[in-house]
Amino acid sequence: MENLGFISILPVILTLIIAVWTRNVILGLFVGVFSGVLILHGLNPFTGMSTLIENYIIKQVTSSSHTGILILMVLIGGVVGLMERSGGAVAFASMVIKLITSRVKAQLAAWTSGTLLFFTDSGTPLIVGPLFRPIVDGIKISRVKLAWIIDSTASPVAVLIPFIGWGLYSQGLIAQEFSELGLTENAFSVYVKAVPFQFYSLMAVMMVPMVAMLKADFGPMKTAELNRLNDIVLEDENTEESEAIDEEILKKAKPILVWLPLLIMLVVMFGLLVPLGFPTDMSNIPSNAFRSALSTAYIFSAITIIILMAKFGIRTMAEGFSLYIKSMSAIVGILIILILAWSLGAIGKDLGAANYIVALADGSFSPAFIPLVAFLVGGIISFATGSSWGTYAILLPLIIPMAHQFDAPMYVSIGAVLSGGLFGDHCSPISDTTILSATGAGCTQIDHVKTQLPYALFNGACCVVAFIFAGITGSVWGLGIGAGLMFAGLVLISILSKKNKS
Repeated sequence: MENLGFISILPVILTLIIAVWTRNVILGLFVGVFSGVLILHGLNPFTGMSTLIENYIIKQVTSSSHTGILILMVLIGGVVGLMERSGGAVAFASMVIKLITSRVKAQLAAWTSGTLLFFTDSGTPLIVGPLFRPIVDGIKISRVKLAWIIDSTASPVAVLIPFIGWGLYSQGLIAQEFSELGLTENAFSVYVKAVPFQFYSLMAVMMVPMVAMLKADFGPMKTAELNRLNDIVLEDENTEESEAIDEEILKKAKPILVWLPLLIMLVVMFGLLVPLGFPTDMSNIPSNAFRSALSTAYIFSAITIIILMAKFGIRTMAEGFSLYIKSMSAIVGILIILILAWSLGAIGKDLGAANYIVALADGSFSPAFIPLVAFLVGGIISFATGSSWGTYAILLPLIIPMAHQFDAPMYVSIGAVLSGGLFGDHCSPISDTTILSATGAGCTQIDHVKTQLPYALFNGACCVVAFIFAGITGSVWGLGIGAGLMFAGLVLISILSKKNKS
């Protein structure tokens, strides 16, 4: 089937409308997939539901590559849960506190702690936030500043790591599209090559030390910092503690609960993959071999944590295993999104959606601008839905075929989608990381959004320039241009701020 015209993209449009309207990406994806089945196979809802389950859901789940990703995601959820609930992540972050002797060092210490806890984007705010609240209060740093720091080291760091949940989820979407297009490159290799083009995420992480060391706060954040220095605290500031791990567990927890399992995971992964050519020749490693090696690494990592918890008297072996199983169940929502996203991609192929979009866009704009469009559209979708992962599920199946058809730089285009999802996420008041960061820092959600938004928009503006350059040249120097603009802007802000004081 070539395409059905506008009807080809109707499921995607319905997915977007329902996801934005209900703030529920799963519901939007389901409606999109179901509508596509009805278009293709008739309007009988009963046979349509049966066809959806048999020809799409079951087919996607039973694909060997998809099954490997689903299993790996479950195993990752188990390990992250063990690290968080063992108290190891808190103990690990506590080591960094000893370095704090000034306002700048306090900000850098919070940034370092959040960056080192790369394995848990949702856990970072609730670990680093409560840990640093008394420190920033004592040293007169606003809690909204702390919220921005931990929000900039949660998802933006996690999405850059190819062997944890964010990376593997996106690789599942990439692998599906590459398979449909007949492209043979390993999804892990593609993702790694796209990392230098995740301009927003990289610059969000870079911006924290730049602002801290240059003392270049601006907008509502500057006002909040000045107020805090003058002992003016927001009346509606949340001073209640977020849900914490049991004190008895924290007393027994040690940093080894994090660094040793991570070390074992890396040793096992490298030990199994190096004989296959990793990391110098990743393109020739079969996808299932990579996922099997990583799954094995995560299993041994989990076993290590369970043994250490028993050794330190935190939980018995049986309790540790129960916690492992319970932590796995927390990942179910993400698995559903993945399965429905794969199904929506399959529906789109059957309807000829990619062919229609390509025909529609043919000649209307330069292929060099596909990354820029992907970044901006991704930001809009993520802002409206509050979900980066949902944005990737909707946009990657559209942008990858477009980039392939128009010969646009593929890695730049993928990096642009991933960046756009983070950009909108940082601007959105309904994003889960926005809510968690405000909760962890002990400030209100509205104050966090109000103070972070100018920083996110500044980063986004630098990214626009970077993606224009990278789209035209395909060069990683786009990151240098974006980061250079950011640094120059912050230096100017710092100079003007000092002049105003004098």
